[in-house]
Amino acid sequence: MSFKYIKALPTPEEIERDYPLSDKLKELKKNRDEEVAKIIKGEDDRVLLIIGPCSADNEDAVCEYISRLVPVQEKIKDKVLIVPRIYTNKPRTTGEGYKGIAIQPDPTKEPDMVEGLIAMRKMHIRAMEESGFTCADEMLYPENWPYVEDLLSYVAIGARSVEDQHHRFTVSGFDVASGMKNPTSGDLSVMLNSVYAAQHPHHFAFGGHEVETSGNPLAHTILRGAVSKHGNSTQNYHYEDLIRLNKMYEEMDLVNKACIVDCNHSNSNKQFKEQIRIAREVMHSRKHSDDIRSLVKGLMIESYIEEGNQKISDHQVFGKSITDACLGWKDSEELMYSIADMS
Repeated sequence: MSFKYIKALPTPEEIERDYPLSDKLKELKKNRDEEVAKIIKGEDDRVLLIIGPCSADNEDAVCEYISRLVPVQEKIKDKVLIVPRIYTNKPRTTGEGYKGIAIQPDPTKEPDMVEGLIAMRKMHIRAMEESGFTCADEMLYPENWPYVEDLLSYVAIGARSVEDQHHRFTVSGFDVASGMKNPTSGDLSVMLNSVYAAQHPHHFAFGGHEVETSGNPLAHTILRGAVSKHGNSTQNYHYEDLIRLNKMYEEMDLVNKACIVDCNHSNSNKQFKEQIRIAREVMHSRKHSDDIRSLVKGLMIESYIEEGNQKISDHQVFGKSITDACLGWKDSEELMYSIADMS
């Protein structure tokens, strides 16, 4: 047998018992979930801004970054709703490299998934307590959902996961906004089919149980660019791309037409500074077209305290990404105010 069973993981119930949410934080999440849902449903015309580090590698740095968002949110609260990124699992194209705090709580040490589950939950709770924000994460492993379902106000399904039936069916049981990215191929019909699947009820196996879901009307699309058969990045945030997606949405049996534009990844060709220009272009397109304004509900931006990225080492720069390069704080703050002004 090729599997080596190292140790049993604590159950979600055990983790929640040891690291519980207070009644105050439960109420915070309820209210934040409703705010995000209203934007996705078109009942609130504020811009949804999902912003933060590529991967949440260090609790102190991530929580300091999120605390810096608090005064910015207060200034732009009538125009923009900020949902910080706390991405605790990192997809890897080849399987090599840092896979996120949920698996490797200390990037310089060996994986420890028990400590990782604890670190993941502690970071989310600390961020909620210190900032008043509930956050976003990517669901890389559907089995991890029960560990965080009482914490998150937004969930993203990545480009490599969006075609997977188990991910689609799992999202159909969520009651929070869930963005389905276009696959790396760029095929928008695959993305829309994943939204269709997530919005409808299903009967399947999950967590050792036979389950039924009711469908998630808050499932929507995320445009993140694509990679051509020649390995070149292609973009899908331009005016014509958004018009095309709007038309495709209207041809499908979907509710709550909504799209978030991911300003990094293949849209920026991983040139992190391009996120500034891309965000502004998308905001300009929203002002130019009522169809695009009704479709594009927000932006996704990778941002941290220090700009760029760095290799994992024992002398890392505090608040600098160890995965994809991010905007630094100064540029990020200016961009957030610019997005509010253009909304």
